[in-house]
Amino acid sequence: MSTGPGRGGELDVDEAVRALLLLMPQLVGRAKRTPPPAELAGLALGPRHLSLLSYLLFDGPMTVNALAARLEVAPTTVSLMVADLSRGGVVERREDPDDRRRRIVSITEAGRPAIEGWLGRGATAWREALQPLTPAERRLVVDTLRAYERATAGEPQPHGEQAPASTSR
Repeated sequence: MSTGPGRGGELDVDEAVRALLLLMPQLVGRAKRTPPPAELAGLALGPRHLSLLSYLLFDGPMTVNALAARLEVAPTTVSLMVADLSRGGVVERREDPDDRRRRIVSITEAGRPAIEGWLGRGATAWREALQPLTPAERRLVVDTLRAYERATAGEPQPHGEQAPASTSR
């Protein structure tokens, strides 16, 4: 028998759906109440800009094509986003010393403290939430959120992938 949401017991699917439907607006609201730093306030930022900045912050400088692959968008889309962020002085493009045809994108030194402070709060909160879990449980959380995002976007499950299965501790 389930002990219901928030009591530490197991949840059946309907109870979990209910709990998540109540929780998601709080999470989204919290994210929306976390304003971008003043350095970014004048820029029209969307979720893809946030993802682009996250990749550059956590993974370091990379090419436009590498960013496009990670963001799952066309390189021209990344180029437009980089141009927007470059005008704001947040990122810079420089020539790849190994291949002059390629451009390497990185966060500017001037923009780095603001980006680290802004994205760092979320990273710290996720680290706190995920730390007590096993690696398999962390994978389950990430895979479940990805499956939810695909389902809400009306996208089919990738070929060969199954919906996340539960794990026990």
